[in-house]
Amino acid sequence: MHKKRGGYPTDLSDNEWGLIESLFKVSYIKGGRPPNHNKREIINAIFYILRTGCQWRYLPNDLPPWKTVYTYMRNWKVAGLFEKMNFLLTKDTRIKIGRNPEPTAAIVDSQSIKTTEKGALKVTTELRKSKVVKGIL
Repeated sequence: MHKKRGGYPTDLSDNEWGLIESLFKVSYIKGGRPPNHNKREIINAIFYILRTGCQWRYLPNDLPPWKTVYTYMRNWKVAGLFEKMNFLLTKDTRIKIGRNPEPTAAIVDSQSIKTTEKGALKVTTELRKSKVVKGIL
């Protein structure tokens, strides 16, 4: 259990932590040193940073040290743990509201998709010039 402190609105609920806790379990059978800080508190600190937008060095003193939080965040990002965590939490929420655990459709915003590489601007510029020369525009 994590140490008691005043909660923040960004803290994980017990239910949310129960869903994702297994992602952060580490076996020390082959060696290694157990962490000095609770993983749940590190995640709470990451959520605090994300929600408030504060600088790392201004993380409140009742959360783990900012360097520790940053290091874990960087390593978990590379390992893809945030995507896995998001999947589990989204799946649980969808079930609670009576929907399929996984979405059956998706919306793609065409403005966010890259259409071509370098050639697009050149081609449209040349096409426009040729129409102007011919008197079309």
